[in-house]
Amino acid sequence: MTLIPRTRRAALVSAVCTLVASGLGLTGCSEDPNEGTNGVGKLQPAQIQSKTKAAAIAAGAVRLSGAVVSNGKTYKLDMRLKADGGTGSVTAEGSTFRLLKVGEHLFLKADADFWAHEEDGKGGDHDAGAAAADKLDGMYVKVPTGDPAYKRFSGFTDKDVLLEGLLTLHGALSTDGYHNQSGTRTIRITGDKGSGGTLDVSLEGTPYPLRLVRAGDAGTITLSDWGEDFTLKEPDEKSVVDYGKQLPTS
Repeated sequence: MTLIPRTRRAALVSAVCTLVASGLGLTGCSEDPNEGTNGVGKLQPAQIQSKTKAAAIAAGAVRLSGAVVSNGKTYKLDMRLKADGGTGSVTAEGSTFRLLKVGEHLFLKADADFWAHEEDGKGGDHDAGAAAADKLDGMYVKVPTGDPAYKRFSGFTDKDVLLEGLLTLHGALSTDGYHNQSGTRTIRITGDKGSGGTLDVSLEGTPYPLRLVRAGDAGTITLSDWGEDFTLKEPDEKSVVDYGKQLPTS
């Protein structure tokens, strides 16, 4: 058996690592996982959480997709948010509806099946409910600010409120190694070793949060398109039903 001197062996390993990293975009051979990063991986977990929250709030826009469990209900989200509103879809209990918030004006758009289900739930006349549902099919319904639905649904379209609630880990904070989220290197922080939630924070560029696993099996959210602006515009009058002070159901 031929023995390779230690210095030659080290040089060979270094060369192989360089070749693999340059060819495949991998960093596993690097002695310092923070080399070439934004440096947040060197910080204490509480500092990482503080920095990623600040970066998220300061960002002009973000896209959230995934599932959130709240009050025993699972909501599947695909929302784009910025300071003056948001737009996207929410699926709950088998029904999908769209939300659009421009400033203080909130609109909900759903098909006839969604509205028919809501009307049936009130125990009213089925035929009357079906007729009302047909009129609402595919229309934007303006949600009155005083209606209980306004507060419930606007929470899905308020960037800062939603992020503040989502990005809080519970319990003692710690780090859980280096990971990769959709091709971006991340540092993972956890609350109570994962039972209080986990958060993957980007090690490249601005330390944005990229993936959140909420405590108590309360859903997993992917955060992307940070800072990518999009257009928010109220629907034209022909596409809107305005019920005044209260929706047909709450």
